[in-house]
This record gives sequence, C-alpha cells and structure tokens, in this order.
Amino acid sequence: MSAHTLLLQQFSLLRLLSAEALEQIAPLATLRDFAKREMVLTKGPPVPFLCFLMEGRLQAIDFTLDGREVGLYFIEEGDYFGELSLIDGGSQPEFVIATGRARVVLLPGNEIRPILFSSPQLAEALSRRLAQRVRHQLSQRQILSVTNPLHRICAQLQIMINVAPGQPPQQVIIKAPTHQELAIMVNLTRETVTRTFQVLQAQGVLTRQGDELRVDQAKLEKLASGEKQED
Repeated sequence: MSAHTLLLQQFSLLRLLSAEALEQIAPLATLRDFAKREMVLTKGPPVPFLCFLMEGRLQAIDFTLDGREVGLYFIEEGDYFGELSLIDGGSQPEFVIATGRARVVLLPGNEIRPILFSSPQLAEALSRRLAQRVRHQLSQRQILSVTNPLHRICAQLQIMINVAPGQPPQQVIIKAPTHQELAIMVNLTRETVTRTFQVLQAQGVLTRQGDELRVDQAKLEKLASGEKQED
C-alpha cells in the first residue's frame, strides 16, 4: 500500500521537505502492519529503508553475552528509525520489535538519501537526532552499572521524565512501559520491577493512572542518587 503526501506530512522530519520533494517520494513509500512482538528490524543487515512509525509503539532491544534481553529505547508515533544505515550504509546495530499492533511507513533509502542530504536543515535534523540517541544510550549504559535494583529502576524512570532536552521536566511519564518492558530496559526480572513499584507507590513516589505514571520528582531524584527517604 503506497502513501499519500498528506500522510507523509504528519512526520516532523518530512515536513521539512518541499512540496515537490514530497510529491517525488510519496509514490515510493509503502505501509506495513506489524503484530505485537513481531520483529520490525533485525540486527545485522543494513536497513534498505528509512522507517517512520505511523501507529503503535516499538522498542529497540539487544542481548547480553549471556543471552538476556535488554531494552534500549522506545520509538513513538511520528518518530523515525533505521537512519544509521541511511547515513553510512553500515549494519543495523539493534533489533526493533513492536510492543503492540503497529503500522510503519517505509521509504527506500537509496531514493530518500540524496533528497534528505541535499538540505542543510534536514541534515542538521538527522545529526541532532543521532546525537540525542547516542546520549540516551550512554545514560542507559551508566544505569546498567548501578548494582542496587531500586536505584537502577529510579534512574531509568528519571530518564523517561526528562525526555525533551531543554524543556522543563515533566511530572508524568506518558505511555509508561509495562513492568516487563521496564525489566528488559534495566536488565532485571519482571518480579523485581513489580516489587520495586510496590515500594515506590507505597512511598508516594509513583501513582499510576491508566497508561500514565505520575511522579514525585523530588523523591525520585533522591532515590535515583541513592539518598534515603525521610520517614
């Protein structure tokens, strides 16, 4: 199924393109649906597309040397992924799976690359996003070095609050991950995450409302840094 220019304009990166460029690439775009836990991208082979998430949510994952699954980051609606292969033609560095039903727009890399890199504005947008992802993964690596499960989970939640660089910290984690999704992000068991959430909720750090988590950020920061809560 091909895409229409109006569909492509919902993605912030593609809104930087001219109307003529959108008309040029729209016939090349295809839509693909994925079921829950279906593999969207496989680690290893170069990705021949620049991918945009139209509906649903995806998670990038990898595996430790002993075979444990580790979640790296989420991909939200309107976001793009697979850009590393687009930039250098190299391999895909991680797996990407659907956390639920998802719809993805695929643009052929060979055709979209010269269009994107002909615009300094688009090239800068790609570079900024890549830098943001690298910084996030460096923070993720630091979190995995924390030995205390409570501190590790709190540090991970803190990153999820500060999702918009340069903006005031949110007090809500929107589309909060499930305990299983969070467990693979911090390389712990789901049971450990569940027990930790019970402690955090009992201390008034977290309150769940539907798929959102309301956060007392002051308390969370203290726990993430290893400070003890006052009675």
